[in-house]
Amino acid sequence: MRKSRFTESQIVSILKEDDGGIPVKDVTRNHGISVPAYYTWKSRYGGMDVAELPCARAGDGDR
Repeated sequence: MRKSRFTESQIVSILKEDDGGIPVKDVTRNHGISVPAYYTWKSRYGGMDVAELPCARAGDGDR
């Protein structure tokens, strides 16, 4: 699997920008990601907070 340019905590922070009222198109343009990638991240990390990330990774095992 290809390594992401963004850490999980960075992804959650990027997703929070949309909650602040910034349009998705502007968020994706500012960070150099595609709109489909943004929505993939949102489906995976949508309701998470940065503090919840280690708990989410605990069940993944070694990939």
